[in-house]
Amino acid sequence: MEEHKALNIIENPHMTEQAMDMVDRDNKLVLMVNLEANKNQVKDAVESLFNVTVKKVNTSITPQAKKKAYVQLSDSDDAMDIATKMGMM
Repeated sequence: MEEHKALNIIENPHMTEQAMDMVDRDNKLVLMVNLEANKNQVKDAVESLFNVTVKKVNTSITPQAKKKAYVQLSDSDDAMDIATKMGMM
């Protein structure tokens, strides 16, 4: 996936205490994504931007009509490193 398309899909990281716990405990990133993006597009965007392997993507729509993606990385990749690159830590 091209970088500008990936940046249009991923809006920003979601930084809450619960999201930080997921980074530590579950090797997951929590990202706010484009409302029209599907799971495959989110997976491709994360893999191309951060050079990681995505194991699973879950999405939910918040009451504020925003889409939140829970991205689980493979065991060989560290979510803490990616969170640090994004400025979450």
